[in-house]
Amino acid sequence: MRPALLLALMSVAMVGGAEPFEVALRTRSKDVAVREARSETGRIEPARTAAIVCDMWDTHTCPAAASRVVEMAPRMDRLLRELRRRGVLIIHCPSGTMKFYEGTPARKLAQAAPKATTRTPLEGWVKLIPEREGALPIDDSDGGCDVPRTWKPGDPYPWTRQIAAIDVLPGDAVTDSREAYDLMMAQGRDTAIIMGVHLNMCVLGRPFGIRQLVAQGVRTVLVRDLTDTMYNPAQAPRVSHFEGTRLMIEHVERHWCPTVASSEILGGTPFRFSGDR
Repeated sequence: MRPALLLALMSVAMVGGAEPFEVALRTRSKDVAVREARSETGRIEPARTAAIVCDMWDTHTCPAAASRVVEMAPRMDRLLRELRRRGVLIIHCPSGTMKFYEGTPARKLAQAAPKATTRTPLEGWVKLIPEREGALPIDDSDGGCDVPRTWKPGDPYPWTRQIAAIDVLPGDAVTDSREAYDLMMAQGRDTAIIMGVHLNMCVLGRPFGIRQLVAQGVRTVLVRDLTDTMYNPAQAPRVSHFEGTRLMIEHVERHWCPTVASSEILGGTPFRFSGDR
């Protein structure tokens, strides 16, 4: 057995006694005329759970998006530390930056996971599924940046790693592919708590994102106060950027999976961007 794979399987036994905990999970009716949310108590078993961190890069093509990641990252790191302490596997997924992590224990851990059996192909981007979710509630056809960009399409992407404010610690994994699912299955983890950016794009569409996780039968939960969208208020429905994010969260709650607030685990109040007034 490969050393990294052995370490992965050993970690399951190490957290096997982790205490389950309860959180309030929020969902909504698929009927868009019904605006009220429903809340029910959900049980999280740490030894069967992974936290997936989606594309929390060190910079972005959109300066406003990058600044919101900077603002959100410390709270996310706090949440990850608490989940890690409770026995949840942390999988960091900063897409397109695997060269930075080459040879690290976290990268090797993900690479060592044997390919799991899947219900559907688990490669590439999963686009909008109109027959399940209709149209998105926001128009992101302009790329969703709400300030002028200096980056131009065709230029290399500027990100090189996950933002440094979120630590990658021993026992964590790093990947940007189906390895996230493979590692979860190797460790017997069938629940995913997903957070990061951007909800209308990568968080839904990546091979480790919500659409794919749900398709594979993974019990999936979005951390609704630790996500953001690529949405420009100049586009339909012409609401504030933060209201656009809330509309996207409602979309996920209606069509894909429940959401939870980080305060359910950390206490206090949910995270809120300083610009969200």
